[in-house]
Amino acid sequence: MSKRTNILKAALRLFAEKGFRDTTMTELSKVTGAAEGTIFYHFKTKEDIFLAILENARKEIIGEFERYFRETRFPNGLEMMEGVISFYLYLSAKMEDPFLLLHRHYPYQLAEKNQVCREHLEAIYNCLVDFFEQAITQGQEDGSIRAMPARKTALLLFTMVDGLIRFKNYNLYDASALYSEVIDVSRRMLQCENAK
Repeated sequence: MSKRTNILKAALRLFAEKGFRDTTMTELSKVTGAAEGTIFYHFKTKEDIFLAILENARKEIIGEFERYFRETRFPNGLEMMEGVISFYLYLSAKMEDPFLLLHRHYPYQLAEKNQVCREHLEAIYNCLVDFFEQAITQGQEDGSIRAMPARKTALLLFTMVDGLIRFKNYNLYDASALYSEVIDVSRRMLQCENAK
């Protein structure tokens, strides 16, 4: 693993667990075994490290979803929605640090003044909501999902599932304990009357 990759991996863990502001460069140096000068050789500022982490998270999350959609076939849009929800919950557990980082307040504060940060966050969330919307659109085309505004409905479902992940990330509630209920609520919300 390259020094740069090692720095990003350690910084992701620290930023996710402690937050951006509470992570010092001295601490990052200690965890990586790299001198602070070496860290600053690869990244000009701590903010640059954060932006590189966010860019990596964007590529990894979107890449995982794209791979999932390429490799998975669904009988209809309603089943696709259940797959999207299941995969999102799975991915948030598999990639716990990036998701915990996305649920911290700092990225959104930085996005108010840093366009690159804003673009990364918008790309991540727009792409995720697109997957939810794609399932709804597919279901409307095949008759498994009733007529409703696809984007708004996708946002509502995404927010519900993402909220469960927040609870899990902050050890407030075990998201898997509500899995069946989330699927049931989603199905009742989306399903055509004649398909019940």
